Amino acid sequence: MIAETVCSAVSAAGLGIAAVTAYRKRFLAAARIAAYSLIPIGLVMTGTVEWAADTAFSPTAWAGVVVLGAAWALFATTRAVERRRGGTRDERKEARKAQRDAVAPAASAPSLGPGDRSSGRPASAGRADSSDDFSDIEAILKKHGI
Repeated sequence: MIAETVCSAVSAAGLGIAAVTAYRKRFLAAARIAAYSLIPIGLVMTGTVEWAADTAFSPTAWAGVVVLGAAWALFATTRAVERRRGGTRDERKEARKAQRDAVAPAASAPSLGPGDRSSGRPASAGRADSSDDFSDIEAILKKHGI
């Protein structure tokens, strides 16, 4: 008797929280909370303590099975909608932020230009020695006072 009362209270509280969550326009989360809150009352309605004797002939037990099935259907539906949308709300926010933070998200790999295939070196590498490369770097460092 006490277990049924506690499970009923937990279910009622969970459905209240689901209603508040739905009021805040977070319908997937509200459906998931409702599914979790239906489980205790479904277990009470199935009569797990006296399963063998009461389940086959009890309409309340079969109603509990239906409630558990409804909870499972809500879980499956919310999961399918999440997959279709591309993840949870937070995951989508992080993906959008990462795309905005990227320097050049649509840029392709740099091209080396047409090269001489026989030597294996690009045609743009026409410098005589590598000292010119370091002089450019030294000029940049001097410009910034380093």
